[in-house]
Amino acid sequence: MNIRTIPNNPSLKGLARFYKDVKFASPKGVDLYMQIMAPWFTENDERTYPLIVFIQGSGWTFPDVNYEIPQLARYAQAGYVVATVTHRNCMENHPWPAFLQDVKTAIRFLRAHADEYHIDPDRVCAFGTSSGGNTALLLGLTGDDESLVTEDYAEYSSKVQLAVECFGPTDLIEMIQPHYKPELEKPDDLFYKLVGGPISEGWDVLKAMSPMYRVEAGKNYPPFLIIHGDADELVPYSQGTKMYARLLELGYDAQMICITDAPHEGSFWSQELHDAILEYIKEKL
Repeated sequence: MNIRTIPNNPSLKGLARFYKDVKFASPKGVDLYMQIMAPWFTENDERTYPLIVFIQGSGWTFPDVNYEIPQLARYAQAGYVVATVTHRNCMENHPWPAFLQDVKTAIRFLRAHADEYHIDPDRVCAFGTSSGGNTALLLGLTGDDESLVTEDYAEYSSKVQLAVECFGPTDLIEMIQPHYKPELEKPDDLFYKLVGGPISEGWDVLKAMSPMYRVEAGKNYPPFLIIHGDADELVPYSQGTKMYARLLELGYDAQMICITDAPHEGSFWSQELHDAILEYIKEKL
């Protein structure tokens, strides 16, 4: 009789657990929830794990926290606490900087509950796609900027130690200005809502939202990984390359990956890319 044997797994290595709909804030009466995946720890386990805060692209509306859960689960199985977070919807009259404030609040909430979720609060990575990639870059560039901190968990830091961004807008002035026609603008347009009024009166807001204009010399920025498809039809590939060049020009730690013939989302993703992202996070965090 041939019986296969497999050793048991007392450390629960490679396993993960899921915390559904964790409420972290209610700014202006809007309840915000995150979904958390974490390594499956044992009773009386004192191990802590780096944190990945994921922001799904949504055009700065309301992120679908479920969109990447199957992919993000592999990061939890690899030994990271992963929280996919929401923020207020700019189309519901929550203009800049609401989305960034909310994600910063989520980071502070997770630091406040580090013991509960076995988080190492000194190793936090922001990881986002599209508008969430824009957010991830802003998180890396703004640190504990007091103008972006709300009262929720204000005693904790909003800083991240690493930023991974995928196909995010980096220069909204460059993207919008050449095509902007004031006579065609409507109050229910995305950027009208995001700015909180006519774009003609809100270029300063779009500049503040653009990571390209946030990069300054001599700052203590974390490492950045920029990933973009060279066939992106929504956010031009040049948005990634120019941001990458700017970071390198000022001497910052940055890397870039080009996904050949890749659009915005869809076939942009692959097992090889997730492996590359995980390898980068392991190296830097």
